[in-house]
Amino acid sequence: MSAEGTLTWTSAHQHPELLAAPVAAAIDAVPSARVAEIDPGLADTAAFCEAYGSAPEHSANCVVVAGRRGGEVRRAAVLVLATDRADINNVVRRHLDVRKISFAPMDEAVELTGMEYGGITPVGLPEGWPVLIDEGVLAAGDVVIGSGLRASKLLVAAAELAAQPGAEVLDLAIG
Repeated sequence: MSAEGTLTWTSAHQHPELLAAPVAAAIDAVPSARVAEIDPGLADTAAFCEAYGSAPEHSANCVVVAGRRGGEVRRAAVLVLATDRADINNVVRRHLDVRKISFAPMDEAVELTGMEYGGITPVGLPEGWPVLIDEGVLAAGDVVIGSGLRASKLLVAAAELAAQPGAEVLDLAIG
């Protein structure tokens, strides 16, 4: 199984209609980005990988987390392979230097990112947000990530994600 699976991928730069507005505005920073249209009902990672023959070890999930320290809310995006779980309560919490941390509520994540829930991606996030990328994502090479919409996916070189402003590669995976 490969990252590409059975989908036909085309340049994301030529198809902004398949991207959420903030993703389309930021896509030039990811030269390798290719996009494929999918059934929005199959956007969740397990269903996507099964339906389109894409390898879970080349599929990365992006979640938004929020924690507080001294009345200040600190948000970040966390990117981990679909085959792993991110250590949110220990590694991410300590890295953000917050007392408590949790996944951002769905409506808040959608409003702040301008992306659809289930399609949130590290490309086009609000300025200043850290993007914490697990080492396994970088090691995977090409990875499938969200496009900001549930109706498509992006295929990108993980190294390009790691080179983005605010991106940090850490050992985030549990197990």
